[in-house]
Amino acid sequence: MKKMICSATAGLLALSLCAGCGTETEPEALQPVRLNEVVHSVFYAPQYVALEKGFFEEEGLEVSVAVGNGADKSMTALLSDAADIALLGTEAGLYVYNEGKEDYPKAFIQLTQRAGNFLVSREEEPDFKWADLKGKSIIGGRLGGMPELVLEYVLKENGLTIGEDVEIINNIDFSSTAGAFTGDVGDYTVEFEPVATTLEQSGSGHIVASLGEASGFVPYTVYMARDDFMENHPETIEAFTRAIYKGQLWVKEHTSAEIAEAILPQFPDTDLETLTTIIERYKAQDSWKEDPTFSKDGFTLIQDIMEKGGELTGRVPYEDLVRTDFAEKVMQ
Repeated sequence: MKKMICSATAGLLALSLCAGCGTETEPEALQPVRLNEVVHSVFYAPQYVALEKGFFEEEGLEVSVAVGNGADKSMTALLSDAADIALLGTEAGLYVYNEGKEDYPKAFIQLTQRAGNFLVSREEEPDFKWADLKGKSIIGGRLGGMPELVLEYVLKENGLTIGEDVEIINNIDFSSTAGAFTGDVGDYTVEFEPVATTLEQSGSGHIVASLGEASGFVPYTVYMARDDFMENHPETIEAFTRAIYKGQLWVKEHTSAEIAEAILPQFPDTDLETLTTIIERYKAQDSWKEDPTFSKDGFTLIQDIMEKGGELTGRVPYEDLVRTDFAEKVMQ
């Protein structure tokens, strides 16, 4: 009888132990996030590091990326609920704020702190000075967009009068400027990477100046989200911010060659050596923020630039457009 009780007890124990057999704990589903980036450029290397190194997944996010090809288009995606978060120029948020929209998007991460484009000439100009542009024409950007505003700012700061001393060509779509330049339009063109280096490698142009170095530290590209999305999904915004911060720290702590190898899958048409050269150029001029905080001084400068360009209808208070709480929290 005693033996039967022990057998029964053992059987029950075995059953209880096997009750969970074959029922592994299901991993929590990742939270989908729709990100719209203004362009696909090496300029946003910390974001691509976060994507390729799995930092978003570590924070419970599944990020899908669409390309807006213009800050106005990325902002439209954000406002129309076609995107949850947008990476775009600060100027787009300033425009929307000044239009009086109630649920205007707010910036919560600053990714870059310099302009990311370069002046490309048809000829080698090792001793280039901005005054050399007198009497020349430049393929610029969309009127009111950050690339164009920074270009105009730099020209004015160097004593050049637009329309008199130098002509800016603004009627060419962003994705077609390099093609227009190789087709003999303009004496110079302003290009982001990897296009600027591609023009140089093909013998069609030569990088002679950095708009980022010439214009100073500005919040050139930031992450924005609608206020209602941030209020309803604070955990998502915090997780996104933490993933980007991880990407920023990784870029800070690794060499240009290591960064290039990490983000190479994002740029399948660019070889590793070229990508390393581009990243080194951006690193050398301190293009990337080392943390997600949005600089107040930069916010002032960017409004100065827009004001001088005649594109700002009213100054916007820093506290109205920028949320600092998420960046501050992930850095604690």
